[in-house]
Amino acid sequence: MSSLANPPQDRMPTATPIAPAASAVAGPRMGKDLLASRVAPKKPTWSPRSKAILGTMGDEPEVTEDEDFFAADGYSATEVFGGKSLACVGYTYDDIILLPGHINFGVEDVDLSSRFTRNIALSVPFVSSPMDTVTEHEMAIMMALHGGLGIIHYNMTVEEQVSEVRKVKKYRNGFITDPLCLSPQNTVGDVRRVKSENGFAGIPITVDGKMGSKLVGIVTNRDIDFVDDDETVLDAIMTKELVTATEPVSLIEAHRILRQSRKGKLPVVNSNGELSALISRTDLLKNRDYPVASKDSTSNLLCGAAVGTRPGDRVRLKALVAAGIDVVVIDSSQGDSIYQLEMIRWIKSEWPELQVVGGNVVTQRQAFHLIQAGADGLRVGMGSGSICTTQEVCAVGRPQASAVYNVSKLARRFGVPITADGGTASTGHIVKALAMGASCTMMGSLLAGTEEAPGEYFFQDGVRLKRYRGMGSIDAMTKGSEKRYNWTGKAAVKVAQGVSGAVVDKGSLKRYIPYLLQGTRHGLQDLGAISLSEMHEYLYAGRLRIELRSPAAQREGGVHNLYTYEKRLF
Repeated sequence: MSSLANPPQDRMPTATPIAPAASAVAGPRMGKDLLASRVAPKKPTWSPRSKAILGTMGDEPEVTEDEDFFAADGYSATEVFGGKSLACVGYTYDDIILLPGHINFGVEDVDLSSRFTRNIALSVPFVSSPMDTVTEHEMAIMMALHGGLGIIHYNMTVEEQVSEVRKVKKYRNGFITDPLCLSPQNTVGDVRRVKSENGFAGIPITVDGKMGSKLVGIVTNRDIDFVDDDETVLDAIMTKELVTATEPVSLIEAHRILRQSRKGKLPVVNSNGELSALISRTDLLKNRDYPVASKDSTSNLLCGAAVGTRPGDRVRLKALVAAGIDVVVIDSSQGDSIYQLEMIRWIKSEWPELQVVGGNVVTQRQAFHLIQAGADGLRVGMGSGSICTTQEVCAVGRPQASAVYNVSKLARRFGVPITADGGTASTGHIVKALAMGASCTMMGSLLAGTEEAPGEYFFQDGVRLKRYRGMGSIDAMTKGSEKRYNWTGKAAVKVAQGVSGAVVDKGSLKRYIPYLLQGTRHGLQDLGAISLSEMHEYLYAGRLRIELRSPAAQREGGVHNLYTYEKRLF
């Protein structure tokens, strides 16, 4: 049998393997200009005491930072995960510790930009998991605004998932090219219904209620706030004296008009007075407050969605593509199946440019098959999540640190980024996942309990909690997630591979994500890596040094020897 490290040519993916480079991990801001600003390491200088000690050993040696110097402490990833004496052992994040490097840059200089797929670059390597207690539109919006990405779960009807995606795509900066319109004959009740369903009430009024028709007015909250009768027609209360911009107009010029007019909405019309676009004042604030937001080519927020591999998921995906998703995540506990391979090939035949993330995988063989089928990215993890019991129930999986390193080692040859999914309970785990070769981390429990996660808060023993459950739990399976584990739908008995529980309130992502980002930046700074791409270069060159931790070392690395203490994250 041929080794996966050197697969036969007739089994190679259509994508040509590339030399190890930053293409799978480097983000939009990384470049020579950032690296050039760093201070070059100086030749070591010896203190008088050091010279005296060296003098007893003969002539003072010429010591430089060569490969032997870097190998003096710890071990390379190859030695830890592939050494002959250790190859039979799998390691979790807690089993390893990363040794510090040399710091010659500030923490503010650390560049976390990366890639989720071949063609999707992110300023922040954070992705929210497609779980029904983690990611719906509020989570996806906030993740994208901070430079990450949210993946809408599919434990809902097709129409509900499409609605969630549209809410994310509508929440955008720049020109709104397909605003919702009403006619003068619509009523105040119609406006209130739109506001309830979509979260806004600034609606342009055209002669027939359609985009592209002659603009005759606009209705905002101030027009309807003091109108009690929902049957009042809009023609009686809409604003008819309008400030507009005429095509062609640049976004900068449109924003200038909006600022000067102090209006909430600026309709853009053509020479015939027909509505062609709309700009919102709140978009100006979004641009100011979230400068690294993840956007597509039309300035819409990036959004992903998950689907399964059953025939009905093809119908679901067609609706999601029409809604404007940027990436689809094939959601399966074990990704190396004929069902997922056929799904990926079908997607690539229907929409060649649509980015596809396959998974979940934990071995190089699994990864190779999905890359061969056309996957643009991979999710790595099986049974390592805090609410997952796959390893316990099925006796199949892999410790997460070993899985991430081994899969990334293969995927980088084909320029396919991998996302570490599961086992992430702290910023330290995020740093370790990225250090083992991941381009992004997918988070479930870390984000559950935030204000943006679905569900209501409740109190238990005086603690504010929010429910969190695995997609393999019986509760989630009854809602539809069983297809993640039962691909044919013919299993008579549901076997749970997850649990339901609760997590502590973490507040809003507006404060929580900056904390996660700063903790991750500090980790890279301590390693002496100014960017993810540089850290990956250190990893594969053997300059990133690692040691294994004994149980005593793990205890020492946490809070210990205190009678009481308070742990505040930020």
